[in-house]
Amino acid sequence: MTKLVTLLVAALATTANAFAPLSHTSSQLSSLTRLYGKDKDVVDAPTKPRSAAEISALTSTVKTIFSLEDINKILPHRYPFLLVDKVVEYEMGKSAVGIKCVTLNEPHFTGHFPERPIMPGVLQVEALAQLAGIICLQMEGAEPGAVFFFAGVDGVKWKRPVVPGDTLVMEVEIKKWNKRFGIATATGRAYVDGEMAIELDEMKFALAK
Repeated sequence: MTKLVTLLVAALATTANAFAPLSHTSSQLSSLTRLYGKDKDVVDAPTKPRSAAEISALTSTVKTIFSLEDINKILPHRYPFLLVDKVVEYEMGKSAVGIKCVTLNEPHFTGHFPERPIMPGVLQVEALAQLAGIICLQMEGAEPGAVFFFAGVDGVKWKRPVVPGDTLVMEVEIKKWNKRFGIATATGRAYVDGEMAIELDEMKFALAK
């Protein structure tokens, strides 16, 4: 699973960097011109930008396991608090990789913050919990659509801001599941463009009785 996440975030990072301007240091340009036997004052033309089709193809191997419609049948959350757009990797009862596409249209950005919109860290934790819920609500002792409550979270670290336009790639793993009492323990992390945005050592939640 970790290898699959690494491949996915690397592909998204390549997509994000596709629009970055090309740049060379003077020493790099000098080396290039010497390599091709050109005059030192002659600079190579920039590489042709990639097309939308080429950039889109970078994630062509990422397949949707649960669509938004499928998620709506599992989680009780709805707009504006449904924070998982799709699931792209899933191991029943154990782990999942989900996607959250961050957009300025989300209401919390009107106040957090007007001049510098940033996805609240608590909502990043909530998104990870919802992804874990997609796993747990399909396990023995639970049923799709059930409500579950946060019981605790430990060891949370935020590594970088998450802003509109980002694609948050999340991964959770269920560590314990008590089917009798409906209590789950999980760990999670999420990435943007291949860079870790948040990680947490443990989160607990319980099914409402």
